[in-house]
Amino acid sequence: MIKRYTREEMGRLWTDEAKYAAWLEVEIAVCEGWNRLGAIPDADLKTIQEKARFDVARILELEKMTRHDVIAFVSAVAENVGEASRFIHLGVTSSDILDTAFALMLKRAAAVILKDIDALMDTLKRRAYAFKETPQMGRSHGIHAEPITFGLKLALWYAEMARNRARFTQALEDVAVGKISGAVGTFANVDPAVEAYVCEKLGLKPAPISTQIIQRDRHAHFFTTLAILAGSMEKIATEIRHLQRTEVLEAEEHFASGQKGSSAMPHKRNPVGSENISGLARLIRGYAQAALENIPLWHERDISHSSVERVIAPDGCILIDYMLKRLTAILENLIVYPDRMLENLNRTHGLIYSQRVLLALVDKGMKRDDAYVMVQRNAMKAWEGGRDFKTLLKDDPEIDRYLNESEIDALFDIAWHLKHVDTLFKRVFGDSSA
Repeated sequence: MIKRYTREEMGRLWTDEAKYAAWLEVEIAVCEGWNRLGAIPDADLKTIQEKARFDVARILELEKMTRHDVIAFVSAVAENVGEASRFIHLGVTSSDILDTAFALMLKRAAAVILKDIDALMDTLKRRAYAFKETPQMGRSHGIHAEPITFGLKLALWYAEMARNRARFTQALEDVAVGKISGAVGTFANVDPAVEAYVCEKLGLKPAPISTQIIQRDRHAHFFTTLAILAGSMEKIATEIRHLQRTEVLEAEEHFASGQKGSSAMPHKRNPVGSENISGLARLIRGYAQAALENIPLWHERDISHSSVERVIAPDGCILIDYMLKRLTAILENLIVYPDRMLENLNRTHGLIYSQRVLLALVDKGMKRDDAYVMVQRNAMKAWEGGRDFKTLLKDDPEIDRYLNESEIDALFDIAWHLKHVDTLFKRVFGDSSA
């Protein structure tokens, strides 16, 4: 069965409803913190806990008048709470609520992204083992170099994704920070114990020190990490796009029944999913740049970062979620052509074994430069004339002085290049198997 991707779970985390719900969580937690210090009576706290709610339409209606989203929110909640609402937002400033709730929302989004990364890594591992011994041409500069296996390519991507996961986990720890320290972060009108309670309840760490806001280097870390993750996905997508080229055709995206590749050319089967990922990676890199621009703010706070984050946070998280799920589906259903890989591997008439010949001549006592010239001379004849490289070597009297025919034959053995595949797999995956 062809696996599909969905993004509903991530999308729900960034609705207006979810945003205001996170704000309300923080506001109620602040009231509970004050209650523990005796500043809010038990009865009033209970009323707040039971009656505090909001209506998105009402908040937006009030915001048209107040021109301030948090004031509109607090007023909308107060309408439902009644007299006890005088304790809501006690001693705090808007950014206490916004930044702490933002950390909460990023943490929840990160949980989805981590699941996505794990699913992608599972697919990469499974397919790496499936093609562990499948020979493929390794290329540098786009030109045939020496043999690898397709499994090694997949294992390389797995190892990179493992690094991305580690980086993302660190970035999450850096951004999962709250602050309930008042207008410029001095705790002048709110006790530090309230902040400690709120952060503990919400699963966040208190910022050791802040201004009116949590410092944006933390968020820049988060979004630049997303950009690196997107870059790795684009790397994989670009490779798939190259492998699907008609002249190569070693692998291709699954082409579903009824799918069409071109409005004009009925024969087309295009790597549209991979191209989509390449394009979206550009957006994520742009969001990282915007997050970096958010670091230098005026004095203890301005709000130039706010408009940026209203775009890059939901869009960045939703796009990364989408990209990870789509790439996982592409790799899960990727069509691989081992016979074509072998055909392409033999396309250069044995030139891919030139280094083995060079090293064998050096081992026989030749100077490396002299051996290089000798091997290259025959390689260019094979390259330009489409002749068999091994035959040319055997017919070269200078090479015959150092290597006999059986020794040359032994150098053209693909197994030599693949003898350490198991070692590489153990380095990447440990002793586990697929």
